[in-house]
Amino acid sequence: MTGSAPKPPAKAPETVAAANGIGTDAAFGAVAPPLYLSSTFAFEGVEREGPYAYSRAANPSRDMLADTLAKLEGGAGALITASGMAAIDLSRRGADDLVVAPHDCYWGTYRLLAARAARRQFSVVFVDQADELAVALALEDSPSLLLIETPSNPLMRVVDIASLAEQAKAAGAAVAVDNTFLSPALQQPIRLGADYVIHSTTKYLNGHSDVVGGAVIAAYPGGLEGLSTWGTSTGVGGAPFDAYLTLRGVRSLFPRIERQQQTAGALAIFLVGHPAVKAVHYPGLPSHPSHALAARQQRGFGAMLSFELRGGLEAVRAFVGALRVFTLAESLGGIESLVAHPETMTHVGMSPEARATAGITSGLLRLSVGLEAETDLLADLDAGLHSVLANRPAGAAVPVQ
Repeated sequence: MTGSAPKPPAKAPETVAAANGIGTDAAFGAVAPPLYLSSTFAFEGVEREGPYAYSRAANPSRDMLADTLAKLEGGAGALITASGMAAIDLSRRGADDLVVAPHDCYWGTYRLLAARAARRQFSVVFVDQADELAVALALEDSPSLLLIETPSNPLMRVVDIASLAEQAKAAGAAVAVDNTFLSPALQQPIRLGADYVIHSTTKYLNGHSDVVGGAVIAAYPGGLEGLSTWGTSTGVGGAPFDAYLTLRGVRSLFPRIERQQQTAGALAIFLVGHPAVKAVHYPGLPSHPSHALAARQQRGFGAMLSFELRGGLEAVRAFVGALRVFTLAESLGGIESLVAHPETMTHVGMSPEARATAGITSGLLRLSVGLEAETDLLADLDAGLHSVLANRPAGAAVPVQ
């Protein structure tokens, strides 16, 4: 009597990213999964619908990306959307629902949730999720969803996903985590208790700053069914070509982010203690207040960091004006290095009071570290900081380190 064949071992996430769907084309044996641009698909006969009928509901190229992301995040499946904001908007909350969100979340998320709440589509409360008492009080109001963003944009604050998820579920709330800043290469929120993981696939997953897209990964089949129905009804699914390009970007996710975070760590160390720099926000620094937590729940510290210049907006102008490698632009996660000024760019629509509460100052800059040579990026930062010091007001004191 022969035993059953041994179960093949689970593939490493690096292998999933590089090879999921490779060599599976049944029509012509194409190694790379084909691109299916068709909006509609032929039925096999009357009342005999094939696996695909209409691309708003399902498309093979989009489904291949969804399958890959679900495997990388350890979920049951995924819905691919036209943008990261479309992914955030798929809360499917009702008028009686309460959403608890971070007080320092990405401004686009803050604006969307506040706008939906103003229309009484649901209620929202923004709390400091590192404040145990504030979280406990918010959960006493029986929210239906706890939204987590860690690390936060742009101050790189880290919160304990497992602890928050446990508390939320005890209160009857589902948990969604925005994992855009780290990607599944460095953090898997579902393994820490999340019900949903949200991505702007525009960022690290695509990695080349040439596609706008989003994704929601569900931990359980029931959650996936609800997402799929909602996505088909609202028509927010991503375009097949965008899904094809994003999957091509995912192929190199792990080596890209490994190199990028290595450089980011070197840049953070360089910035610490510089006389033109007031503070550096990067969880990889031992001095970061959440360094130990980040080391525990993440596989790495990522390639995003922010720092505050002494001298406010005038210092920012001097710094950015001297840069030759970093590009002043919004977005993040691409192969090129970007610098953003949150107060006047990504968070410009935020009220001064809200920015102050979140800790966003005039001197704050956010860096997305790319794949350029570390030496060139260090030299660029050095030139920018030299310009800040050279342009400081006469008589201004240089801090003693």
